[in-house]
Amino acid sequence: MPQNRENADTGSLNLCIFRLSALGDATHVLALIDAIRRQPAATNWRIVWVLGPGEAKLMQGLPGVELVVYKKSDGLRGALALRKTLRALLGGGKFDVLLQLQLALRANLVSRFVPAKRRIGFDLARSKELHSFVINERISANAGPHVLDALLGFLAPLGLSRPETLRWPFAIPKDAHDFAQAHLPAGRDYLLISACSSHALRNWHAEGYAAVANYAAKRWQLVPVLIGARSELEREMAESISAKLEVSALNLVGKDTLKQLLALLSRARVVLSPDSGPAHMAQALGVPVVGLYAATDPKRSGPYQCQELCTNHYAQAALQFLDRPTSKLRWGQKVEKSGVMALISIEEVCHLLDLAMQKPWPANV
Repeated sequence: MPQNRENADTGSLNLCIFRLSALGDATHVLALIDAIRRQPAATNWRIVWVLGPGEAKLMQGLPGVELVVYKKSDGLRGALALRKTLRALLGGGKFDVLLQLQLALRANLVSRFVPAKRRIGFDLARSKELHSFVINERISANAGPHVLDALLGFLAPLGLSRPETLRWPFAIPKDAHDFAQAHLPAGRDYLLISACSSHALRNWHAEGYAAVANYAAKRWQLVPVLIGARSELEREMAESISAKLEVSALNLVGKDTLKQLLALLSRARVVLSPDSGPAHMAQALGVPVVGLYAATDPKRSGPYQCQELCTNHYAQAALQFLDRPTSKLRWGQKVEKSGVMALISIEEVCHLLDLAMQKPWPANV
């Protein structure tokens, strides 16, 4: 059975980090990598991160880390190519350590193509989908409930300690900041609404978003800005919200790149979002995030620094839709049922927006 090993070579070390997706989880990994790189013991470590193409675009320019892209759609052919690429990076050798940070079945299978001596994975309670068969060490079961806390649990087997403060050193190029400034000029405060998660059943309704945007404009003079990717669902959601607004809003859905999205988020006064990548990206930039949670547990997947600004109907959802208390649910289990997000009221979101407006806002513009 996999065992913990607390000591690591404090000299030169080849470290592979395996986390393919998604944007929010990649943001968590960024904090872990920064926590590693800041420690004297890791000064001479070589860090290679295997990740998905979208996540690679988000992380492009990250100093001190080599990004190796694996496309899930490439299947076995891509996995074989990945192994060849990684072996070439190491001159035919193996990584000293692999951090297998993803629990999905496909990710577990592909991680077997990473040549590594030590293969560190999650504790037994979190393990699923053959995870136990692709690792030979585990993190402590005492890591906190949040995904980021669990990832920071990978520091101990490396002989490293958790830093007192966390950082997310995104590389945002000047042209991305220029794009954001052109669309969100200084002198106004902006409420950025990222209305859609990657899973439709985690999305709130257009009526709610519009009502909160109207309230934000009238109570706090915030300018509503709709952001999102290029999917038909997100375009339709933006159009539906816009049709219900009583105030002017800017619709940037599908009009930015990931780097431009970071720059836009950095100029927000508040971000409103369900469980999604932009929520995690925004909090990493120091922006208050009002999180909409019922289908998922904000204690596990909420914006890390904005837990007090999240709705939390997860326990209610578990009882109402699964007839089970959360104590009987596995870590990470979702309540993605039709109607679950209707548990969130407009009034409570407006209250959380009021709280967010009272939080200090970093001078990041």
